[in-house]
Amino acid sequence: MAAGRRVIGAEHVEEARARGRIVVEILPGDIVTALASETAQRLGIRLVDGPIERPAVARTDGGTSLRRVLYRRSPKWVAPKPATPRNARRLTKLALIGAGGVGGTIGHLAANADLVDEIALIDIAPGLAEAVALDLNHASGISRTRARAVGGTDAALVSGADVVVVTAGRPRTPGMSRADLIDVNRRVVQAAAEAIRTQAPGAIVIVVTNPLDEMTVEMLRATGFPRERVLGMAGTLDSSRFRNALAAAAGVGPADVEAMTLGSHGDEMAPIVSLARIRGRPLEMFLSPARIDACVQDAVTGGGQVVALRKSGSATLAPAHAAIELIDHIRGARTGPVPVSVMLDGEYGIAGVVLGVPCHLGRGGLVAVEELNLTDAERTALRAAAEAIRGRLGL
Repeated sequence: MAAGRRVIGAEHVEEARARGRIVVEILPGDIVTALASETAQRLGIRLVDGPIERPAVARTDGGTSLRRVLYRRSPKWVAPKPATPRNARRLTKLALIGAGGVGGTIGHLAANADLVDEIALIDIAPGLAEAVALDLNHASGISRTRARAVGGTDAALVSGADVVVVTAGRPRTPGMSRADLIDVNRRVVQAAAEAIRTQAPGAIVIVVTNPLDEMTVEMLRATGFPRERVLGMAGTLDSSRFRNALAAAAGVGPADVEAMTLGSHGDEMAPIVSLARIRGRPLEMFLSPARIDACVQDAVTGGGQVVALRKSGSATLAPAHAAIELIDHIRGARTGPVPVSVMLDGEYGIAGVVLGVPCHLGRGGLVAVEELNLTDAERTALRAAAEAIRGRLGL
């Protein structure tokens, strides 16, 4: 091969996606493999002939740089908004199995964001899904969204969906753990899986029904889908609760906090303290160890706090926003790792069980699991969560 020529493979495209890029530059003489082209199309990455003209680098004197650093460390510092990729894909159809509090709110958020052509809501309660769909369509006269909603009790409404979100199932009541719902909601998930398998065999499935990790395993078993297309929504919600607790304790805005929780969606949750940051700096610079521990506990018990206050039912708004976050990653509106419950295959030394880990998502669902540099205690917590889930499912 001539000097200077490169072979652009799928790994180069995946690396570009991981870094939040939407373009891979192809220089004269470069060879692009067929797998790289296929991967680029799947992830929404453009292969562009180069060399690409780049703007001149702005030069800044030392005094200005110092002032910027000092401003960033000041109480007036405002977190920059994350960059939004410009090639987000619009979904053709989003199906929601369960049109109650979480499902209805997901439909509302999806319609307002105008990220899909059709929203199908399915619920066993006669008239509920139809009412929510009609309500969403009535709101379109104000929101001007192009999304149209349909609703009904027939599971065949999932037909042709790009993404199916399953929220159906019995919610928790005060004093009830997520594990108490296994036998009740297993039957609900199996029925939903049968409809998805036959009517939407190419869909990506997002499971929200509790107990989340266990029900994601049931969905995998019942659909027979590969692990890439069956995702559990938990880590996004738990991470949001963790970030909210840290922001409140430190007296900053949630946008100033970067933090992630892994493990299970329950008592074995593992908030990753070692990698959490407030305004780009370790938590210890803002909070005492006791305050950090309190924030961890707040994240673990956040869902139970809502259940205790509502008396009947569980959280609806935050879970719906968390589901939309996953959908945005799937369609390319967001990039970078996001915590998702997936079937592990050796990552973090764990296999054969669903667990919340940081993942890169794309058009086909799971692209890759990112292995973070965790402390020994955090890795132990992940393994403990995995064994707890195995035990509850008899794996």
